[in-house]
Amino acid sequence: MNRLSYLWCSTLVSALVLSPWIQALAESADTQAGKQTPHLQGAKSRSTPTNAIQQMAPETIYAFGHGSTRQMTSLSRVQMERSVPGTSPLKVLNQLPGVMYQSADPFGAYEWSSSLYMRGFSQGQLGFTLDGVPLGDQQFNNSNGLSITRAISSDNIGRTDVSQGAGALDVASTNNLGGAVQFYSADPSHKRETTVEQTFGSNSTFRTFVRVNSGDLNKTGTRFYASYARTSLNLWKGSGYNYSDQVNFKIVQPLHGESSIKAFFDWSSLQQYDYQNMSLNYLKNIGPNLSNFYPDYGAAYAAAEGHYPASYGSASDPKDASYYAGTANRTDYLGGLTIDQYFGHQVEWKTTLYGHGNGGYSTWVSPYTPSPNGAPLSTRVQNPNILRGGFLSAVTYKTGRNTFNSGVWYEIGQFTESRAFAEAPLLGQGTLGNLTNGYPSNIFATAWNERFLTNTFQFHMQDSYRILHNLTVQAGFRSMLVVEKNDVLEQNPKYNAGNIAAQGSLTSSDAFLPQVSVNWRFLPRNELFFDVSHNMRAYPEDGYGTNASITPWSANQAQFNATAKGLRPETDWVYEGGYRYTSSFVSALLSLYRVNFSNRLQLISTGPIINPITAVQNVGGVTSNGVEGSVTLHPINGLTIFNSVSYNHSTYDQNVATSSGLERIKGKLIPNYPSFMYKGVIAYNYRNFGAHLDGNYISRRYLTYMNDEHVPGYFLANFGISYTFPKLSVFHDVKASFDIYNLFNKTYVATTGTVGNVFTGDDQNFLMGAPRQMFGSIRASF
Repeated sequence: MNRLSYLWCSTLVSALVLSPWIQALAESADTQAGKQTPHLQGAKSRSTPTNAIQQMAPETIYAFGHGSTRQMTSLSRVQMERSVPGTSPLKVLNQLPGVMYQSADPFGAYEWSSSLYMRGFSQGQLGFTLDGVPLGDQQFNNSNGLSITRAISSDNIGRTDVSQGAGALDVASTNNLGGAVQFYSADPSHKRETTVEQTFGSNSTFRTFVRVNSGDLNKTGTRFYASYARTSLNLWKGSGYNYSDQVNFKIVQPLHGESSIKAFFDWSSLQQYDYQNMSLNYLKNIGPNLSNFYPDYGAAYAAAEGHYPASYGSASDPKDASYYAGTANRTDYLGGLTIDQYFGHQVEWKTTLYGHGNGGYSTWVSPYTPSPNGAPLSTRVQNPNILRGGFLSAVTYKTGRNTFNSGVWYEIGQFTESRAFAEAPLLGQGTLGNLTNGYPSNIFATAWNERFLTNTFQFHMQDSYRILHNLTVQAGFRSMLVVEKNDVLEQNPKYNAGNIAAQGSLTSSDAFLPQVSVNWRFLPRNELFFDVSHNMRAYPEDGYGTNASITPWSANQAQFNATAKGLRPETDWVYEGGYRYTSSFVSALLSLYRVNFSNRLQLISTGPIINPITAVQNVGGVTSNGVEGSVTLHPINGLTIFNSVSYNHSTYDQNVATSSGLERIKGKLIPNYPSFMYKGVIAYNYRNFGAHLDGNYISRRYLTYMNDEHVPGYFLANFGISYTFPKLSVFHDVKASFDIYNLFNKTYVATTGTVGNVFTGDDQNFLMGAPRQMFGSIRASF
């Protein structure tokens, strides 16, 4: 907490240093209240490219980036409210063409299982920001950010912009080889009101959300909101739960014209129990409801001694299906201050300062590591912590037909992580109990303790040139430098299978990562777009023997030394082109793309899930070709029909040489991502009544690089209805809703590749999806 306190004290001091100038600007707003400076055209087109569509068709579920030079899709607050309150914003993206989101629970709250793919790129290869603040790679063991569910309550998100092909040059991310997802928090309302929302449903789900809006506090428009969310639900199979608490605060101070100062703060805390990882063998011989033994300590103890339940008799590896429990505790603090200043009609200067602190631990009761007291199992404890801060600053200048934009992003971060083992009690002398109640005190060994220090610098420059009134060309580049170094502060090779944990430094750098894109409105409502970009991803960070991310530091020292010399950051060239048609009746999109992916890193895992032998290496290139088509229809007032299809063909360009020999993966499809997807939504609103039915089909997904094992495709449907009462006594906008997830109770495989993928054969690397779930919600404001 000392580091977190220091971080927030620094942020507060920065705000106090700026306060005299902020006060002067706020006072100037009084004298210029009647003067409005319009947004710069260039800046407006970047931040809200879909306003024209939303004005023509306010019930549109998806806006297809009208006027953008890239494939852009925007989801409004209306679409998010068609999901159960508290649903992960990433899961809402699942309706978009080319996007696949998977999770073992209906909310997308269980972070270990949260998996987003876009055009074959995993979430670790995409960019994510909230109000411009970088959120890192969204992996469970995130070293440079935090998940969007912990960064902000879903109720406070105003809109989400998704670039399926390549993110904009000014996106603050070192991960985005592919697209980018940019979340924007809603501003406080001008009206004073309090909103209360209650959700309940399957698996004892109980979620409470309260938000207080101050309304305008003075004639300058100063306003804020504060919210609290509490979510509690049990696992749908086995025992355990998922708890989270979250506080959001945002304040807005308008300045002269449309200039403003905005500050945001988030605190979140979660405690989660794990679902059991599955293999095809487990699925066939034990069944989809295989789960951890918690709270039956006796059964876990017996299994660690080799006495398994009768149903495990045909399992290929019963020991690796016999865990007491796995848990995760995380606490995050995130804050940012943005000054957005307009100077006349031509210049905008926007600067954001931010800080983030994270602390917590994860546990996994292992039958592979006995305790010194003779117990056949122990508790493995992992302890990740993040401390990072940075700033973004960019200037936009409009002159004639040109809109120039240039800026910098700098971040310094420290990521620490350790792995220790805690003693388990002998049978009859106690139990392990609830592992989320506090950090275990009976530690008997520290396998390793590592510290990563990272410096990130990014510069971008671009120009949007309007050649004709209907033809725009945007061109620019970004430069990126990421220096990463780790130190192993403590280790015990005995608990690392005799290996020495890797330490060393790696640098990712490229001074010229260009992007060129074009938009041509060749007829009214018709436009063509084309984009080409070159991208680079910095190396992910994680500790020795971890399997949550594709990091070079997961290997032992010998493997790291052998691969580091020839290791290169992942890079790619992304080409996309497409056609848009936009009218009040129909919005249509057709997009084709090609990706030439070089130096692809793959996590090669062997051995049991609790202590795999991992190595990361470049496996050469991957070539992806794909097509996406989407249509949104508005045949009558209140009715929206959305359909999309996507096809992706991503294959490895060459075979891979490993210590086991040559793996012939050339021409094989990449694992975990389907070749074909269909998405459909029917939504109808009549006065105060609303209903929607959505369906998703994804084709088979391969589990291995050799494509010899796969999980079958499936179709999943969800249904929801709602009714809004205009006024009930002192309450207004009272909304009641009822939702059914997995309407037809389909048994299906959700997340795959949870611990990496093997070249061939069966491995415990996927999670089952939740069965039919039902939820009811009621919301009221006063």
